[in-house]
Amino acid sequence: MQYRTIIRITGLLMGLFSLSLLPPALVAVIYKDGGGMAFIQAFVLCLLLGFTLWYPNRAHRKDLRTREGFLLVVLFWVVLGSIGAVPFIFSGQPSLSLTDSFFESFSALTTTGATVIVGLDSLPKAILFYRHLLQWLGGMGIIVLAVAILPVLGVGGMQLYRAEMPGPVKDSKMTPRIAETAKALWYIYLALTVACAIAYWLAGMDVFDAICHSFSTIAIGGFSTHDASMGYFDSPTINLICVVFLLIAALNFSLHFAAFSRRGINLRVYFRDAEFKVLIAIQLVLTAICFATLYGSGIYDSAEETFDYALFQAVSISTTAGFGTESFHSWPLFLPILLIFSSFIGGSGGSTAGGIKVIRVILLLLQGSRELKRLVHPRGMFSIRISGNALPDRVIDAVWGFFSAYALVFVVCMLILMAQGMDAITAFSATAACLNNLGPGLGEVASNYASIGDGEKWVLLFAMLFGRLEVFTLLILFTPTFWKN
Repeated sequence: MQYRTIIRITGLLMGLFSLSLLPPALVAVIYKDGGGMAFIQAFVLCLLLGFTLWYPNRAHRKDLRTREGFLLVVLFWVVLGSIGAVPFIFSGQPSLSLTDSFFESFSALTTTGATVIVGLDSLPKAILFYRHLLQWLGGMGIIVLAVAILPVLGVGGMQLYRAEMPGPVKDSKMTPRIAETAKALWYIYLALTVACAIAYWLAGMDVFDAICHSFSTIAIGGFSTHDASMGYFDSPTINLICVVFLLIAALNFSLHFAAFSRRGINLRVYFRDAEFKVLIAIQLVLTAICFATLYGSGIYDSAEETFDYALFQAVSISTTAGFGTESFHSWPLFLPILLIFSSFIGGSGGSTAGGIKVIRVILLLLQGSRELKRLVHPRGMFSIRISGNALPDRVIDAVWGFFSAYALVFVVCMLILMAQGMDAITAFSATAACLNNLGPGLGEVASNYASIGDGEKWVLLFAMLFGRLEVFTLLILFTPTFWKN
C-alpha cells in the first residue's frame, strides 16, 4: 500500500478544498452579514493541515493500484466532509454542536440534503451560500467518481460505463484519460449550472437565490435558502424549471457528453439509451399516480394546481433531490410511502442522483426474467442485452452483489436506529432518505433532523457515505482481505 503517496494526494486535495472557503467569505463582505471570519479561520486551518500532509511526502509519486484507489476515494469524502464541518463549528450563527456540524457538512457534500438547521431565512448569506456550494462541489465529485473512477475500480456493476465495454453508453465513448474525462464533465456541469441560474433569475428569483438554487438543483442536493424550500416562491414557472433541470441532472452525464460533443449536437443519443427511456417512463407513471390520487381526494382547488404539485414532488423525490413545494408526508393514502420507495431507484448511473440507479434496476429485472425463462427451458441459453448489446455475466454478478450489500446496509442502519428508540416509520424513512441521498423523510424527520439524537445522526451520516460511495467502495475497507498484501 502506497501510504505516503496517498497522504500526499490527500494533502493536495485539502489544499484545493481550502479555496472553496474563500467565496463564502466574499459573500459575507458583500452582504455585510458578519459571517466571514469563520470561513477565514477555516481556510487557514485547512491550508495548514493540507501543507502538513503534502510537504513531507511531496517526492512520493508512485502509481496507484486498485487498492489505493479505493482508499483514496473514501479518504476524499471523509476528509473533505470533516474539513467542511469546520466553518459550522466556528460560526456563531447558526450555533451548531460538533455532531450537527459534521452532519450538515456530510449531508451537503454527499448531496443528501438532510438538514439540522431551522430558521434558514434568518441565517447569514455566507452560511447559506456555503451550504449550496458544498452540494455543488459534492455533485461534481459524484460525477467524476461515477463516470471516471468507479468503472476503473469495477464497483457494483459500474464497469458498464467503462469506455471499452459494450453497454448503454457505447456510442458515448468518453476520453480515455481520467483527467481529460473530468475536464469535459466540469464543462458540462458548469454550463448546466449557469443555464439553471439564469432560468431561475428570469423566472423571478433574485440573483442570490438563483445561484444558490442552481447549485443544489444540478447537484440534485435539495438544500434551499428558505425553510419553505421551493414553496417559498409560490411559482409554477420556477417549479417547472426545477423539474426540467432535475431530470437533466438525473441523466448519465456521459450521454450529455456524447450529445453535445465537438462533432455537433446529436439528441438521438438520448433516445437510443435504454436507461433514459426507463427513467422518463418512471417519472410519467409516478406523476400520473400522484395526480390521480390527489385530484380524486380534492385537496387542491384546480387540476392545474394539482398537476403542479404532483409533477414537482414526484420528480423531486424520485430523483432524490428532496425539494418541496408541499409537505408530501401529509398527502393521503399510500403516496408518501410510494415516493420514498421511488427514491430507491433514483436516477441514472453517472448522474448526481442517489439511489440504486435505474440501470441496475433494469439489469435486476432482466436477470429475474432470464431466471424465469430458465425454469421453463432449463437447457436454454439466454443472454441479457441492453440496447442490443449482450452483457457479460461479471456485470450481472456485480449488480446482484451490490443490491445485496445495499439491502444489508439498509437493514442494519434501520435496526440500529430502532434500537436507539426511534419509531419504525421514522427509522425506515430516515435510513431510506440518507442511504438514497434524498434528504426529507417521514415522521420526526419530515421537515428536518434537528430533533433526533446524536447517536442517530452519526448512524445516518454513515448511511449517507455508504449511499454516495456506492456501498462497495466503503464496505471493502472493512474486509480483512483489503489490508493483506
